[in-house]
Amino acid sequence: MSTAPASPSSSETPAETPAGTPAGTPDGTPSAPHGAAARRGPFRPGERVQLTDEKGRMNTITLTPGGAFHTHKGFLLHDALIGATEGTILENTSGQLYQALRPLLSDFVLSMPRGAAVVYPKDAGQIVTMADIYPGARVVEAGVGSGALSISLLRAVGDSGSLHSFERREEFADIARGNVETIFGGPHPAWQITLGDFQEQVLEQEEPGSVDRVVLDMLAPWECLDAVATVLSAGGVWISYVATVTQLSRTAEAIRADGRFTEPEAWESMVRGWHLEGLAVRPDHRMVAHTGFLITTRRLADGAVGFTPKRRPSKTGFSEEDLNAWTPQAVGERDVSDKRLRRVARDAASTIQRGALPPEEAQARRDAIADGGSVE
Repeated sequence: MSTAPASPSSSETPAETPAGTPAGTPDGTPSAPHGAAARRGPFRPGERVQLTDEKGRMNTITLTPGGAFHTHKGFLLHDALIGATEGTILENTSGQLYQALRPLLSDFVLSMPRGAAVVYPKDAGQIVTMADIYPGARVVEAGVGSGALSISLLRAVGDSGSLHSFERREEFADIARGNVETIFGGPHPAWQITLGDFQEQVLEQEEPGSVDRVVLDMLAPWECLDAVATVLSAGGVWISYVATVTQLSRTAEAIRADGRFTEPEAWESMVRGWHLEGLAVRPDHRMVAHTGFLITTRRLADGAVGFTPKRRPSKTGFSEEDLNAWTPQAVGERDVSDKRLRRVARDAASTIQRGALPPEEAQARRDAIADGGSVE
C-alpha cells in the first residue's frame, strides 16, 4: 500500500516540473526552494514562534489572531507578534521580556510530536554529510519514525531530488507526514512514502541501480543486503543507524561476507556543550552522549568482488620476550625486602592489639604473625 502527497515518483513527474528541473515562476525565473518563504519575512498567522524569556526558558507557540500566550507572570498577545520582524523583543502585561524567533530545525526536531524515538540532530547532520546527500540525489530511507531524519534528507536533496521513505506502521507515517508538512508549510514535492516492508516494496518501487543513497534506521539492516545491493547504483552509499554494539557487529560482518560492498566504516558522535559566563567557562555537566552508531559502505560495480584491506596480523601467542616485559622489575616495581615485610607484620600485630580482642587471643595472634604463620 502506498500513501504519499502529490509528488513525483520514480516513474512519473508533474508535466510542469520534469524530474531534476527546479520549479520556476510563470516568467521562467527559478523559484526559491520549497519552504524557504516560510523562513523569511515578518511573522504570519499559523507560524510557529519560539519565545525565550530572560532566564533562557523557551516556549514554542503557534500564532493565532486574537490568541495569547499565558504564564503565571502575565500574558503576551499573538497580535503583537503577527507582522513583527523576526528577532523582535516584546514585553508582556507584567513587564516580562521575550525574544521572538522562528525555531531552528534542531529545536523543532526535539520538540515536535513523536511516535518513535527521533534521530538526533547530531546524527542527522553526520548522515547528510558522511553519506554525501546532495541536491538532486535519489535517496531511499527505511524506518521513517517521526520524520526527523526525513526533514534533514529533504532539505539536502532539495525540490529537484527524490526521497522515497518506507515505513511499516501507518501511524508512524501519519506522524512523520504531519511533522514534515509543518516545517515545510505543506507537502514536499520531492517526498514519497510507501507503507510496507522495505525489502519487498523497494524492489517493486525502484529500478535496479537507480538509487544514489540508501539510509536505513531499523533493527536488522543486515536482512536488507540483497535489496540494497539491487537498487543502489555503483559507487552509491549505504548508511545505517543502529543502536547497539551487537547490531553494529552483525551489520559489518554481513557486509563483508556479501562481497558487493566496500569495507564498512563505523563511528559514533558525542556533543558536549560549554557553560559561558564571564570567566566561568567550563564544560556543561550534561551532554548528548551515545545515541547510536553509524555504519557506512559503498556499492561496488557488478562483477567486482570486495576485499578486506591488508593489515599487519595480530599476535595470537606470547614469546619469552613478551612475558619478561611484564615482570615487576620491567614495569618499574621495586623489590620488597624481608626487613620491610617483618615491619609490616609488626604493624599488623599492633593493629590487632588496638582492637577489642581479649589480651590472650591478641597475644596469640601477634605471636603467630611474628612467626610467619597465619591466624584462622
